[in-house]
Amino acid sequence: MFFGIIPHLCKIDKLNGPTDLTHSKKIAERDKKYLWHPLTQHKLHPNTLAIARAKGVFLYDEAGNAYIDGISSWYTAVYGHCNQFILDEVKKQMGTLDQVVFSGFTHEPAVKLAEALIPLLPYNQEKLFFSDNGSTATEVGIKMALQYHFNKGAKRNVILALEEGFHGDTFGAMSVSGLSVYNGPFEEHLIAVERISIPSNEELDEPLQKLEKRLQKGDVAAFIYEPLVQGAAAMKMHDPKGLCQVLRLMKKYEVLMVADEVMTGFGKTGTHFASDQITIKPDIICLSKALTAGLVPMAITSCTKYVYDAFYSDEMSKGLFHGHTYTANPLACAAALSGITLLQSEAIQEQLKQINQWHRDFAMEMKEHPRVQATRVLGVIFALDLNLEMERYGNLRDKLYKHFMDNGVFLRPLGNTIYILAPYIITKAQMMRIYDAIRSSLEMV
Repeated sequence: MFFGIIPHLCKIDKLNGPTDLTHSKKIAERDKKYLWHPLTQHKLHPNTLAIARAKGVFLYDEAGNAYIDGISSWYTAVYGHCNQFILDEVKKQMGTLDQVVFSGFTHEPAVKLAEALIPLLPYNQEKLFFSDNGSTATEVGIKMALQYHFNKGAKRNVILALEEGFHGDTFGAMSVSGLSVYNGPFEEHLIAVERISIPSNEELDEPLQKLEKRLQKGDVAAFIYEPLVQGAAAMKMHDPKGLCQVLRLMKKYEVLMVADEVMTGFGKTGTHFASDQITIKPDIICLSKALTAGLVPMAITSCTKYVYDAFYSDEMSKGLFHGHTYTANPLACAAALSGITLLQSEAIQEQLKQINQWHRDFAMEMKEHPRVQATRVLGVIFALDLNLEMERYGNLRDKLYKHFMDNGVFLRPLGNTIYILAPYIITKAQMMRIYDAIRSSLEMV
């Protein structure tokens, strides 16, 4: 079975491949000629590092240097890179059915994935809609929520979202995101969104009263939120009890609740989904990233039966006319199904507990450090705030990034926040290397 591959993947430290620096520089120069990278100002940051391969927790550049992937390549490769069990399952599927239109057709990989995923989701989720990535998952969720009310003849066109939330880069997803560093040039083109503060148990009565007064206007269609952790907002964490009270109000006023679990889903918060830790369950859930274990792109937006029923009609126009060419791609479905098998394994579940304990021990050590403002841990997520002001993409942040890479660790600080979200298969010794790199970075700042 697949259990035996977990320790095996952790043992790989060295690359048996090209070590020609000249070749690596040629790749970088060819890159400069044609490619435009995300989240990059190319005039300030013209250089990129050519990665030749990846295995287990390691990324390898073309010079043979190894880097521990401390963020699972944006929270995707949570079972390790090139996981042999997942590769084998996708290879089997590749020889049978590679791609087919999902409008008017279906196939077994999609059905088997639905049969495996629905029982893992919160109990009220019954229907799955496929798309391509995290942004499109939330885009579909927003469209579902707006059209739900439209189909029922209700004029509700306002969406509520949390301050500093981030839900993606497409226009609907960008509209409900609260980070102006991403949205500035487009704000006048966005849909109607109002923001509420992050809920907490402290002094919640007044914010709840204010929220209820706003909801009484009857024009709010949906509330979109990242449950428990706001990833792009530097891993800000909020209390499930406070959020639950907000959701209870949304339910009372028939506002659809859209949980963006693109980052938090598939074990990262200590449960399969962050919504498992909240009493009031969402009407719609957005999933991607770890869904396909970092192998291929895919997303799912799930919903309750009563949301689906608002689209189930003799009128063609009441259908959800949203579709992507690679919707429910069979290879992506095979990868996702393999990932779910691993997630439910005893070996991975034990690893999730171990990582959480390692993080808690490190947080206790770090919280007394004079250069540390705060630490926080949830599931396998660790975050540390430095006790100084920093630009999100400023010079000091760049120095921290270089320091980590020089120490063989791939971390991407978010302003003054250093965070870890490493693959679940990481060993204690490898995690200690990440902690050591953070310790030495504190002396640098």
